[in-house]
Amino acid sequence: MKQLGQKAMRGAIRVGMAAALPIAGLAWWKRDEIARLRAVNRLFEPDRIVGNFSNMPALFHSREIARGDGPVSDLPRGAEDALPDGVDDWIERRWITALVKLRHGQITHERYFRGTAPEDLRISWSMAKSFLSATLGILHHQGVIPDLDAPLTRFAPQLKGSGYDGVTIRDALVMSSGVAFNEDYLDFHSDINKMGRVLAMGRSMDAFAASLKIREAEPGARMLYVSIDTHVLGMVIAGATGADPAQVMGELLIVPMGLEAAPVMLTDGLGVSFVLGGLNLRTRDYARFGQMFLQKGFWNGRQIVPEDWVTKSTALQAPKGEGYGYQWWVPVDTADHGGDYFARGIYGQHIYVSPATDAVIAINAADWRFKEEGVEEENLAMLRRIAEVS
Repeated sequence: MKQLGQKAMRGAIRVGMAAALPIAGLAWWKRDEIARLRAVNRLFEPDRIVGNFSNMPALFHSREIARGDGPVSDLPRGAEDALPDGVDDWIERRWITALVKLRHGQITHERYFRGTAPEDLRISWSMAKSFLSATLGILHHQGVIPDLDAPLTRFAPQLKGSGYDGVTIRDALVMSSGVAFNEDYLDFHSDINKMGRVLAMGRSMDAFAASLKIREAEPGARMLYVSIDTHVLGMVIAGATGADPAQVMGELLIVPMGLEAAPVMLTDGLGVSFVLGGLNLRTRDYARFGQMFLQKGFWNGRQIVPEDWVTKSTALQAPKGEGYGYQWWVPVDTADHGGDYFARGIYGQHIYVSPATDAVIAINAADWRFKEEGVEEENLAMLRRIAEVS
């Protein structure tokens, strides 16, 4: 009986090992996806968020966008601008990690916080939307995408039968596709967080966009901020050019700008760029982009973005006069503040442009409390104050 018991035990161990081996093998095979999923789940923890936001390409699939072999565009230093009272408290409270201010095209203030450095490539989050819009504007000017009122499906047939069927390019540009999409970053089950897990697990962003079937409003009826609207614009660029939108952005926008460092774009598992929020640049290079828009698309000795596109992008374009242009935020009271506008990303990223004061302010942050009531209003008020002080 003892021998039988030992044989049974050895048999059970062998069966257990046989069962465990495929699981272990699967875990080994999927180790990168599991690591990325863990990174997503811990991405915004207060003790990790600052380091994560300066090291996103180490956590996700990514591709470098070539900056070209030309010289770095000039960004001279001017006399130091003072900052308004209360700014140090704001920097601490909002977990600012970088602040670069330009006035008259010169750096007049530059500071880095919480152990970050000027060379860090910082995640843009939704500021990337404004870069994609500029790229689309160049293609529109070139006649590659001639009609903004064409349906998305003309260039992205994968979207037929989805909630985007019947939506125009212009609808998506001004966030009025009407597609239902839960954008709550603090809700684990929201669409935006499902999208994050798609990215982490190496799945297809195009397929995710095409899987969205429900509409909350008719196309063009009202503004509903839906980040995936920007991804479908990337699908349009890919369909019109036959190239990944980040590659097109590199050729038409990044190379002519003469950035300090080659940007890095996060991608899905198929290598498709995460154009709605995956751009990583130095803060000074975010400031260069803002300065180019302040100069109506002219930068580094040439007209890079068409002037009329800059004008239209940064004016109120969304239905019913809501605060949005072509993938740029436009305050509804912009007329009272000299026509100011800004690119904005979650957790406190900003490129603020103030034509009235001839100032640009690029901010990176890791503000894990960014959804608290009044934070957006507080940030805009402080950016306006910083722009005004010389």
